[in-house]
Amino acid sequence: MTEDYFAPLRGATYMQLTTFRRNGTPVPTAVHVVLDGKEAFFRTWDTTGKAKRLRHTADVRIAPSTIRGRPTGPAIPARAYLLDGEASDRAARLLARRHPVLHGRLIPWYHRRRGWTTQQYRLEPPAGG
Repeated sequence: MTEDYFAPLRGATYMQLTTFRRNGTPVPTAVHVVLDGKEAFFRTWDTTGKAKRLRHTADVRIAPSTIRGRPTGPAIPARAYLLDGEASDRAARLLARRHPVLHGRLIPWYHRRRGWTTQQYRLEPPAGG
């Protein structure tokens, strides 16, 4: 593993998260990303297509991107892991600190209002990466 695997995401507000359908078809989506040291986190809610795809495979590709998901840098492979408990709370706090209005107030309120469960994920380099 390189010294800072997620260096391509440093300074990025959005990343293109590419998840994979069961048949291997890639599905890119723009999500907010936050880095803390050598760790990277993002969030979604439980009923999204990306959450459903991540339930069957943790393999993803990530790249810094625009708000619309157009890559602005190189894509790298990673693995996404659903967090729970204190780890999930920590990731939520990091996202709220980076995006105070959106992730600190609006997204949690909207997810609660809709009855959705907000899920935080940690990104890790692929095995052997």
